[in-house]
Amino acid sequence: MPKRNLVLLCLLSLACLLAWAARDRGGRGRLYGEVTRKIGRMYLEPVDEDVLFGGAMEGLFSRLDEHSGFVAAAGRPIEADPAGEFAGVGLELTTDGADRFLTVTTPLVGSPAWRAGIAAGDRILAIDGQPTDTMRLKDAVATLRGSAGSKVTLDVAPPADDPTETLDESGNVTATRSVVLERAVLRAEGVGGDRRRADGSWDWTIEGEQGVAIMRIGRFGQHTLEDLDRAIAEIAGSGQPAGLILDLRGNPGGLLSVAVEVCDRFLDQGVLVSTRRRPTAGTRPLPATSDQLDVRRATPGAVFRDVPMAVLVDGLTASASEIVAACLQDHGRAVIVGSRTFGKGTVQSIVPLSDGRSVLRLTTSEYLRPSLANIHRRPDDADDDQWGVSPDHGCEITPTGETLEAVRVWRVRRDAVPRHPAAFPFPSPDVVALDDPGALLPRHVDPVIGRALSAIESRRSLADAAR
Repeated sequence: MPKRNLVLLCLLSLACLLAWAARDRGGRGRLYGEVTRKIGRMYLEPVDEDVLFGGAMEGLFSRLDEHSGFVAAAGRPIEADPAGEFAGVGLELTTDGADRFLTVTTPLVGSPAWRAGIAAGDRILAIDGQPTDTMRLKDAVATLRGSAGSKVTLDVAPPADDPTETLDESGNVTATRSVVLERAVLRAEGVGGDRRRADGSWDWTIEGEQGVAIMRIGRFGQHTLEDLDRAIAEIAGSGQPAGLILDLRGNPGGLLSVAVEVCDRFLDQGVLVSTRRRPTAGTRPLPATSDQLDVRRATPGAVFRDVPMAVLVDGLTASASEIVAACLQDHGRAVIVGSRTFGKGTVQSIVPLSDGRSVLRLTTSEYLRPSLANIHRRPDDADDDQWGVSPDHGCEITPTGETLEAVRVWRVRRDAVPRHPAAFPFPSPDVVALDDPGALLPRHVDPVIGRALSAIESRRSLADAAR
């Protein structure tokens, strides 16, 4: 036999062998096809094949965890925006009472709206000539966003009862000025302090306290470390703080790498987090073995090493933010204050499919605390099982809905640049006594902060007694 034919025969044999190895050994694919064909031919009502396929995917992923799924993206790429960047004019808006005017909560510092002098409490009566009193908030936000460099015109009125407010003959509010803004690429701040100063900067020291600082992280994004390091430098510039509060309430998570770096800022040594991946062969229940764990450790050097620290959490503290809270708790670096966290400790990977449009979102690994205790709450876990991050003993506190609403409105006002002091009056006299000059201080308005301050004071007293 010619050598060329022999080589060709070997290649064909190899191809047949690979095809045999890749065949549907259980026949499940053939069986699924048979079932759908019979439904198509015999079922009483016509059924769309895409509907059947979607139902099959729902049933398939119902056997997995709640974070895995099939996503038919219809040609649109699934993307995240870890940078938190967008193109717009830089306004946070709300709807103003019965008049339904769009009201500025606060301009983003440094944004086009900020530079144009639009301030907290100002009302936006029209966007490009379209009245906003009949416009849904989400539609207004979408209209204000657009490509960088494009322009939008806003008709602006001052806050209600402002001396510069003007009315027409029918008593309707009229705009005092029209402002043309050029959209720009903006970035939301990743770390906030106690309250805004008039120049837009943060005052990191908690009002009414002796040198206790607070840093509020809303999400672990691409610029969070940059913002955190800037906050740390500004706090340190005023001298060593008497205490430090890291507020992670409502933080849904974000980038694992950023959460690890945040932990590393406050620890000199030790395990920060372990990631458990699928075993290379077979199945192994917890506890995980060393070949399944990717362990991240602290590097030398920590900020505010001897400063007593508290971390604030709640039921919306999830994923990467739980990693930070668990790490600092396991190492005894911080006391955890608030209510038990969400319990989301798994990592999802996006797996493209052959049609070029659909993807699988699959859970491929999970986080473990430095102690190797579980963070993720599984569907059959009970309240007394190990999951999430629970507050330290004596630091458990779950505010009422009324208190949470009062804190929210109070926080909105403190986050706004104080150009219109009466723009957002505190609405809940039943929660705090407004005739008390100290009633609006953080310790009294926000009970979780109050509990954290008490815990810091206790730790400081213990440290002083040990000296």
